[in-house]
Amino acid sequence: MEPNSEIIFDKLVYSCAFEKYRGYEEFIPEHFLGFQLSGETHAFGVEGNTVIRENTVVLVRRNQLIRTIKYPSKSGKYQFVSITLDREILRQYALEHKIVLDYRPEIKQKVFFEPDDFLIAYFLSLGPYINKTKEATPKLANLKIREAIELLLQSNPDFKQILFDFSEPYKIDLEEFMNQNYMFNVSVEAFAKLTGRSVSGFKRDFAKVFDNTPKQWLRDRRLNEAMYLIKQKKEKPADFYLDLGFENLSHFYYTFKQKFGVTTTEI
Repeated sequence: MEPNSEIIFDKLVYSCAFEKYRGYEEFIPEHFLGFQLSGETHAFGVEGNTVIRENTVVLVRRNQLIRTIKYPSKSGKYQFVSITLDREILRQYALEHKIVLDYRPEIKQKVFFEPDDFLIAYFLSLGPYINKTKEATPKLANLKIREAIELLLQSNPDFKQILFDFSEPYKIDLEEFMNQNYMFNVSVEAFAKLTGRSVSGFKRDFAKVFDNTPKQWLRDRRLNEAMYLIKQKKEKPADFYLDLGFENLSHFYYTFKQKFGVTTTEI
């Protein structure tokens, strides 16, 4: 059965599946709060790997890359619900409550923890919206996001260092970042944002560092890694092509032959 991911209202997403499946690679532009109702989510990113287990809450910080694999529970069902903590609402909340951060916090990208009774009750309260027994008006959606903010701060006041950090990414070392993240199949706009640059600035700096365009460099970097995995590790393309950022196997085979002049079976 095909996985189902449904937007209940603008900021609330419910995912359900009955078989293991690979999620889309994503650039996370906003903080979100998620709850693993059943099954597990295995998340992979530059900050490391995370397993989100059943009945666990995860707070994911904005501006990062992530890929996931979803595993149903023993009962055969995967369920995950997430609510985006809208930046505009967070700004309004910070203004209303006079919250100011005096420094830029150094906090790991992903924070997951056992929920308290209030957070469990909060996610259960989203059930009527998910089951379509109640319609979420814009006013109600706003209130549910504000409720999530209140409960997070109640469970741990230090979360304010994450929620109310509105600073943009620093302009970071481009070469180091790209060599760590080349396997993520996301847009140039996402790479630019994550390295603290405009798109034009990213392309300009990229040309200086790599003497190449982002598109061509990413293609060559992924193919060179593929050659290493095939030749040295004896791995099969079907086992790794997605992990290297290729969208489908036939495209991988075509570009591999185009670059190296041989097929993968001729290595």
